[in-house]
Amino acid sequence: MNFPAQQIRFCTSRDNVRIAYATCGEGPPLVRSLQWGTHLELDWQTPVWRPWLAALATSSTLIRYDARGCGLSDRDVDDFSSERHVDDLEAVINACGLQRFGLIGMTGGGPSSIVYATRHPERVSHLVLYGSYLRGRIARSTTPELKDETETLLRLITLGWERDEPSFRQLYTSQTIPDATADQFRSFNELLRRFTSPANAAKLLRALHAEDISDLAPQVRCPTLVLHAREDARIPFEQGRALAAAIPNARFAPLDSRNHFLLEQEPAWRTLLAELQAFLPEAKANPGRAAAERKINSGLTPREHEVLELIAQGIDNRSIGERLHMGEKTVRNNVSNIMAKLGVHTRAKAIVTAREAGFGRQSTA
Repeated sequence: MNFPAQQIRFCTSRDNVRIAYATCGEGPPLVRSLQWGTHLELDWQTPVWRPWLAALATSSTLIRYDARGCGLSDRDVDDFSSERHVDDLEAVINACGLQRFGLIGMTGGGPSSIVYATRHPERVSHLVLYGSYLRGRIARSTTPELKDETETLLRLITLGWERDEPSFRQLYTSQTIPDATADQFRSFNELLRRFTSPANAAKLLRALHAEDISDLAPQVRCPTLVLHAREDARIPFEQGRALAAAIPNARFAPLDSRNHFLLEQEPAWRTLLAELQAFLPEAKANPGRAAAERKINSGLTPREHEVLELIAQGIDNRSIGERLHMGEKTVRNNVSNIMAKLGVHTRAKAIVTAREAGFGRQSTA
């Protein structure tokens, strides 16, 4: 079977762990945060993930990466903490030279996406959170019974996932995609065996289960879409509702499904695609915006990105300097550099280009 061409590269995170990332598709950049149970190469071979990747890459430049300890990223890793997850995401974004982009956090990738969006609000144009949560399984385990259940599931991973015999992995697969076809079930089981070692799988999942972003979610300021299956057996539907309620003005889209990861043959799949299409910018629907985004993402520094946002709001150089604590001459130099990089000769044209790319929508108060 032919798959969309992807380019795989490597970057280095803050603690020198090498992270493998891949790009494919064409259009506005869309970064998928870390995802437990995936592999840059093997994902295209499973009928569970292949439709997801094809859909996301249809009208976007999809950028995704293997979590530390998994896939093609460095396997010999000790630190799976939440702060390292954000470091890895930042390393991939910086390696791609992105200044403004959409960000999608699926399940365990939701918390690191939210952390990044609150730290870099000027960079994230749209945030999608699918099947995610405010508090992970460990963080929300309030009774000894719930804690024991979580520890048992993690223990099962270390005991039996590497075996050719799939019964240990089937417990997770049956909770994740209960309505899968035989081929989908078998391929997902095999992916779980191969994406990393049992020890790394358990360590990463334990770290994700311990996440709690209850205090950060209300600080998200970008447009946000939250999607969650109503009968999700892995992450309760109530967690999706709580997440959407915590993020200001987030749109919540319930999905009529029992599957944690939607499957292309179920009716809810069409709902998912429609929600994503309506929410994310499309190059085909707005070629002017796509061209403007490519210009801006091709070389502006983070400081120039901040200056351009204020230019797009119609703010003069003196006021920009006051807001960003820069001298007026420094602001003028930044404006000149921005105009040169955008290939425009007037401030008015720079404003038009910036607004085509979605700048200038923040409050000027």
